[in-house]
Amino acid sequence: MLSILNIIEDTMVDGPGFRTAIYCAGCHHACQGCHNPQSWDIRNGHPMNVEDLMEVIMADRFADVTFTGGDPMYQAEGFTELAKAIRRDSKKTIWCYTGFSFEALMRQPVQRALLEQIDVLVDGPFVQSLRDPDLQFRGSSNQRILDMPASLREGKAVVWHDEMRQAI
Repeated sequence: MLSILNIIEDTMVDGPGFRTAIYCAGCHHACQGCHNPQSWDIRNGHPMNVEDLMEVIMADRFADVTFTGGDPMYQAEGFTELAKAIRRDSKKTIWCYTGFSFEALMRQPVQRALLEQIDVLVDGPFVQSLRDPDLQFRGSSNQRILDMPASLREGKAVVWHDEMRQAI
């Protein structure tokens, strides 16, 4: 079971194109200026299993998927199971937002398993002093948009570029 705060369908702010954004509950980063502080407490979410989430995700055959929150890495096992189901049943791309760095996640086997199932990771905490409303798909300039297959292959962070949209 995953603790889910909200599901936003056909959003265009959590990655390229239309997306189904799964907003999870639970985050300990407590970033100053967070746009979603109600997501910090995991108890603010409601329990959903992978099957119920897949029904919502698969209902829109054209929308890709974004895991956000909160921070999905606090529920990495459940999101890994969900990502595997998405991979099994569709060709949807999966983006994931986290306040952790890619490098820190690579050292954690449970979180790394989730990294192995996603296409793009937006990493790093939101930093109010680095806020930039002109940035695409992120809130502050310290956050990176990373190509996960390339990053895992190279063993280091590889930045995702807009021209890669067609490839993922």
